[in-house]
Amino acid sequence: MKDYHINIFYSEEDHGYIADIPDLRHCSAFGDSPYDALREVLAAKNAWLLSAKKHKKQIPQPKYKPLSYQVSAV
Repeated sequence: MKDYHINIFYSEEDHGYIADIPDLRHCSAFGDSPYDALREVLAAKNAWLLSAKKHKKQIPQPKYKPLSYQVSAV
């Protein structure tokens, strides 16, 4: 299985970096640096997947691709 796409961006409102995984609903994290946000979202991803398995919820296959990847593949 390929891994999930992770978005990382700076939030002026939060004064820090946000990382999210679009394929995993509500899976996001905050950090003071892009590295911190990435580290935190990887921990959140592991917790998300463990919880889904524990509660016998469907785990989505990675599908999300940013528009820039979609355009370059044409």
